[in-house]
Amino acid sequence: MVTVSEIARNKIIELKQKDNLADDYAIRVAVQGGGCSGLMYDLQFDATQQPTDHVVEDRGVKILVDRKSLLYLAGTELDFSDGLNGKGFQFKNPNASRTCGCGESFAV
Repeated sequence: MVTVSEIARNKIIELKQKDNLADDYAIRVAVQGGGCSGLMYDLQFDATQQPTDHVVEDRGVKILVDRKSLLYLAGTELDFSDGLNGKGFQFKNPNASRTCGCGESFAV
């Protein structure tokens, strides 16, 4: 299961409103090969739910995760930071054995 922090929820709502996206848009969270640690996160808005997607709703945010990515993302919390160490969405992934300095890639 993937969850969202309250701060991430607020930022997602803000971005959907800014981009004039309808309520049927969800957040798609995926894992792809690449990055300096081997795997990297992909995050985007998506209005199309695939038959094999795992669908979760947390704090009023609909989250879509494909079957393969779910193996890497189980227990992950999507958070948002606008601090001095970087601004943007962050993944708190208990499955990651190491991450890169920018936090965008990881290894299991």
